[in-house]
Amino acid sequence: MTLEVWLLFIAVSLAPAISPGPAVFLALSNTLKFGGRATIWSATGNALGLFILGFGAALGLGTIMETSALAFTILKFIGAAYLIWLGIKTWRDKSGLVEENQNTLPPQKHKLFSTALIVSLTNPKAIVVILALFPPFMSAEGSALFQATVLSATYAALCFLNHLTIALMGGRLKNFMNSVKRIRLVRRVLGVTFVSFGALLASAQR
Repeated sequence: MTLEVWLLFIAVSLAPAISPGPAVFLALSNTLKFGGRATIWSATGNALGLFILGFGAALGLGTIMETSALAFTILKFIGAAYLIWLGIKTWRDKSGLVEENQNTLPPQKHKLFSTALIVSLTNPKAIVVILALFPPFMSAEGSALFQATVLSATYAALCFLNHLTIALMGGRLKNFMNSVKRIRLVRRVLGVTFVSFGALLASAQR
């Protein structure tokens, strides 16, 4: 893989990396609730999930997802159920921001990490995106495993940087969240968004 090909891959991958999706809204939800630093853990979990998906695609797991209707359906409904559960949980969350509510427990890093990892791994559409992005940039002359590793790491890094940007915006977002009504409104919007993503995923076709 040449430097020119790698840079072109970065340019092409920017749009899907920054496009709104369940992982992006999860990062936003964590930023509003716990602050920007906590979002780094969910961003890391999401990035690891994307890397695993890309690496798995190189080993043929992506082909299984494309050809096996049962595998796709099982993963689809697991992901949909998890997103709907996140939506209901976010809607019902009555805690305030950490700075405004000293009784709010600090975030558990492993939970932030694992939640984002699960959201990433249980989204079969992410595999479809990876399978669409990677092949045009892989050469038959080079090591498929090495190229897939580089592309997976690059795409995961782009998504991580997008979530890091959301985390850095945490201060401005928290300035907006200066009232109970606004906190409740934003969390209900996020809750509905998660449920909507879950419903869309449940109805998705290969």
